[in-house]
Amino acid sequence: MKKDIILAGVGGQGILSIAAIIGTAAVSSGIYVKQAEVHGMSQRGGDVQSNLRLSSAPIASDLIPFGKADMIISVEPMESLRYLPYLSPEAWLITNTTPFINIPNYPEVENVMAEVRKVKNHIVLDADQMATEAGSARSANMVILGAASPFLDIAMEVLEKAIRSTFGRKGEEVVNMNLNALRIGRQLADAQMTN
Repeated sequence: MKKDIILAGVGGQGILSIAAIIGTAAVSSGIYVKQAEVHGMSQRGGDVQSNLRLSSAPIASDLIPFGKADMIISVEPMESLRYLPYLSPEAWLITNTTPFINIPNYPEVENVMAEVRKVKNHIVLDADQMATEAGSARSANMVILGAASPFLDIAMEVLEKAIRSTFGRKGEEVVNMNLNALRIGRQLADAQMTN
């Protein structure tokens, strides 16, 4: 088993939470994990990117070479486009459709999504709206993680346990909200893959 994942978004969207949950779930499954330093987090709204490598064998480097990533998990659509050169031909792009417009010359959302849809294997969803309907707009990152979950080779119940561990100190309501968001994202990914 080997998964090389690019995590992308902007500061404040929960990229570190996605990485922590995947990492916790991987370790509890006996999977080796390496994560490159998270870049761009110095300010809320700044671009954030991290390399997350999972493998059943020891991992030498924490950086993913161009053309070798198995997946981009992005909470912001334009940020996902920055890392397309890293994707392998059969890789998956999972991204939110809701932009975080943090620059004055942000491109037309339709143009951004047209580029996303050029990727052979993609899952796109309005994670912000789905998270709001699930109980909290702040759980959009968990909707995205749920949509990525079919491609992680980590059991859903192990991801759920990692969510309980990560958010447990915030109380049962927060845990349940994030679990619900994860399950909603998974259902949407399953539905898109069967169409």
